Amino acid sequence: MSKDPSQTTVTEIQRRVAAQWEPISTFFRELCAIPSIAGQIEAVGKRMAQEMESLGYDEVRFDKMGNIMGRIGSGPRVIVYDTHIDTVGIADPDAWKWDPFQGKIEDGVLFARGAGDEKGSAPGMVYGLALARDLGLLDGFTCYVFGNMEEDCDGIAPNTFVEIDPQVRPDFVVNGEPTRMKVYRGHKGRVEMKVVAKGRSAHAASNHLGDNAIYKLLPVIAAIRDMEPQLGDDPFLGHGKITVSDIRAQTASLNAVPDEATIFIDRRVTFGESRDEAIEQVRRLIPAANQAAGDIKVDMLFYDIPSYTGFVFPVDKYYPAWALDENHALVQAGQAARTALGLPAAPTGKWDFSTNGTYWMGKANIPSIGFGPGDETTAHTVNDSNRLDDVVKATEFYALLPALL
Repeated sequence: MSKDPSQTTVTEIQRRVAAQWEPISTFFRELCAIPSIAGQIEAVGKRMAQEMESLGYDEVRFDKMGNIMGRIGSGPRVIVYDTHIDTVGIADPDAWKWDPFQGKIEDGVLFARGAGDEKGSAPGMVYGLALARDLGLLDGFTCYVFGNMEEDCDGIAPNTFVEIDPQVRPDFVVNGEPTRMKVYRGHKGRVEMKVVAKGRSAHAASNHLGDNAIYKLLPVIAAIRDMEPQLGDDPFLGHGKITVSDIRAQTASLNAVPDEATIFIDRRVTFGESRDEAIEQVRRLIPAANQAAGDIKVDMLFYDIPSYTGFVFPVDKYYPAWALDENHALVQAGQAARTALGLPAAPTGKWDFSTNGTYWMGKANIPSIGFGPGDETTAHTVNDSNRLDDVVKATEFYALLPALL
């Protein structure tokens, strides 16, 4: 059962946030204006650090991986506000009718790379915790804002937070991925894998002397296309998904038979589906003759790419499904905060995509919820966007929540 906030506290939070509309929204625009593609977050992390230092955080620093963290308080209960501040690239530059980083504001909405996914939560988290401190709402808490890299490997940053630096295991986590200002409490997991076929090279003019590796994968691709109805289902998380997301060939030239071909698979797993089962399902799609010959193999992907600081944290690219019980105190506190702040009543929800929650709750079993401005359906598109009023309004939620736990 969550605590009942006083109307005086809520009114004061809302008054102070309204007074800071301009600096919060400006800070948001400045974060989006700094490119931070593919984990290159040093520059945007420094801008976050500058803001946290100006607001009087007790500690502000980069961790070994290169994520930025700000701490307020030193109490026994620990809460982490998780906001990933890296983004995907801009893809086709001609698809953007405005500067993708400076963005444009139209009808109170900022359109810019990272506006929705996920720089929209960072300003509210940074300002919200400082406001909560000023109002005496953080007694007994140690609170972190954790601006991290997530796009290339979900959960790797929180994994290092717990195990490497600062080696802190929080009691609660709030994930700022876009939730349309609702409380989310889970999502499907993910297994990334590859299927590699080996063939034999030959000149294309004498292709009968070769063994085309691309052709070997065609029945596997067709079977993957048709298998989704047979995958698992869960009443909350939904149905499993599978996608061939990339294909690559190794060939001596464009007039040669490819001697190797690889497809990459994104497999979204729901409750009741394991990592090993997901891999074995794909393995069973390999034709018997190729299984006997051993010329097509399935493997899970592995991540060991150095961060911009040179830090390496090797992990399998497996991200478990997770969901926090609707009656958990953190979920109830989130819903109580929404009600107190006058947001429209709404049931808890879930993401369709994957987040750092796959480590916090999926692997480490640390109670986690999501709350953030924006809509995940605009993520990774030219319509990546967020309402400025929602970015500022989210500050109220982040300020009030600890007092309800």
